[in-house]
Amino acid sequence: MAENNSNRRSFLTRLGAGLSMLFAFRNSHAYMPKTPDAIEGPYYPKRSDRREDIDNDLVKIEGIVTEAGGEVVTLKGVIRDDTGSPIEGLRIEIWQCDINGKYLSRRDRQRIKHDFAFQGFGHDITNAKGEYSFRTIKPGKYPGRTEHIHVKLFNGHREILTTQFYVENGPNNEGDWIYQRLSPTEADAVTMRFVDGNALPEATVNIVV
Repeated sequence: MAENNSNRRSFLTRLGAGLSMLFAFRNSHAYMPKTPDAIEGPYYPKRSDRREDIDNDLVKIEGIVTEAGGEVVTLKGVIRDDTGSPIEGLRIEIWQCDINGKYLSRRDRQRIKHDFAFQGFGHDITNAKGEYSFRTIKPGKYPGRTEHIHVKLFNGHREILTTQFYVENGPNNEGDWIYQRLSPTEADAVTMRFVDGNALPEATVNIVV
């Protein structure tokens, strides 16, 4: 009987030590909060809407000499999983209205002229460091919304995130129904803060999926 009690105490001691190590491991590997999602909106460009040039430079379309109107900026960042590890090979897409407030979509029936030199939609593939980059314009105003850029992420053919980025202190942020649904922490995660870059104003928005 004494031997059984001893074995039981030894087992409980080992179990307790194992649980302590597990809790210590979990506490030392805090998970990063994921980037909040958002609705796709009505103007995600179908393949039939897109131009042949769908690279990560939305300001210059192949074969067109003129560049897009608007303030040209760089949008960049790193995509990580919730443990902080960068993810290589993800496809990131962005789309936004041009300087006139017109989307590259036949569903946008506003009677305004589309900036033919603005690509409107583009994509990039994350490198080994999880980095992405776009050359685009600071988003223009679309009626009823604050200034924003739409974003999608794909792992292969699987969509893993749809969200929207917003300009820091945008004058219309507080009146935007989608922006207003974000908590302060969520809003901070999808805010574009433009600073002086090497050649262009640039904003860094890191993404966690």
